Amino acid sequence: MVSQGTNLILWRFVLAIVILIFFTPKLSFAKQSKLMGLKMNMIDSCWRTNLEWRRHRQQLSTCSVGYAGKMTNNIGNDLIHYKVTDPNDDPLTPKPGTLRYGASVIQGKVWITFQKDMNIRLMKPLLISSFTTIDGRGVNVHIANNACLMVFKATNIIIHSIRIHHCKAQAPGMVMGPNGKVIHLGPVDGDAIRLVTASKIWIDHNTLYKCEDGLLDVTRGSTNVTISNNWFREQDKVMLLGHDDGYVRDKNMKITVLYNHFGPNCNQRMPRIRHGYAHVANNLYLGWMQYAIGGSMGPSLKSEANLFIAPKVGSKEVTWRKNGNTNGDKWEFHSVRDAFENGASFKVTKGGRVPKPNYTKDQSFKVVGVKFVRSLTRSSGAFQISKTSCMCVYFKWQTHYSSVIHSLNAFFGLLL
Repeated sequence: MVSQGTNLILWRFVLAIVILIFFTPKLSFAKQSKLMGLKMNMIDSCWRTNLEWRRHRQQLSTCSVGYAGKMTNNIGNDLIHYKVTDPNDDPLTPKPGTLRYGASVIQGKVWITFQKDMNIRLMKPLLISSFTTIDGRGVNVHIANNACLMVFKATNIIIHSIRIHHCKAQAPGMVMGPNGKVIHLGPVDGDAIRLVTASKIWIDHNTLYKCEDGLLDVTRGSTNVTISNNWFREQDKVMLLGHDDGYVRDKNMKITVLYNHFGPNCNQRMPRIRHGYAHVANNLYLGWMQYAIGGSMGPSLKSEANLFIAPKVGSKEVTWRKNGNTNGDKWEFHSVRDAFENGASFKVTKGGRVPKPNYTKDQSFKVVGVKFVRSLTRSSGAFQISKTSCMCVYFKWQTHYSSVIHSLNAFFGLLL
């Protein structure tokens, strides 16, 4: 018989090994997700498995990929933490505690969070200052039923986990500008988010729908933008990349469209691109009415490992090209490893080489096989992480750990 003292020492040794194996922080997410059966894309896996994410919100800035690159310019020792406590809005003299005060008045690196669930009705478009992060994780924040968001001549901006819908056109008027000074703003069409001469912008995990004009416009020389994990639905014109056919400055535009869910009930522009370059990868297209991807003025687009599910009736063709395009011979629309269901088809450019995104090290990411797209886009859109749901990883570990302890107790009980 094994002595009780020897058994206790052996039990403690085995328990220490179990804890070391299962709870070491050095385990990569890839190994953790494989063990726990989690299926997240690489952006989400960067921060969602951290049980202390509320204390370490700024970790999000290291998770972006694509042309926006890492958003670490938005953090640092000089970061200002600002919490929205008041859903009201004053476009000329914003009050402390309101979203406009944090996004337009305060200058420098600002990380904006929300005290509670909110419905915010903006009186005029919200002009967001450079180095601002709007972080709606953990609560339900709606910006709806009037003016919406604009990034005007600004850089280094994150818009995350916001529900933006029923945006309406606005007449010209005075509004607090992105530099904390009142400016005159011309008419606005009614987009959910509009970028004007903006750069290094990351738009992630938002839900956008039912706006008067479009859901997302990237215009007038805007570039280095990543649009990821968003849910675009119930909209005629979804995403416009490039101001108009005559605005040649948009030739420098570079956009990444990644892990988004398009549909249901989207008509066109997912995206529509002019002049510039877009890398569209690992997105789910749940039907369209006119077309999914289109453009004019000889743009370049690489569609890679997307899932295109054609509508039951209507157009089955994914692409559209503007009639009478004088630069038709310069078109570069390529489909690589895409999948097509319900009779969907993609008219590609014949001949030539597929344009590469040429990402830097900070921008690069692996495009996974199209068979994983449904899983990768399952969490697209704004989401609320409750105290129970954010602990899902912990409870999976705890359940497994408890079963191991129970087995070990039973085993060592036989030795007593």
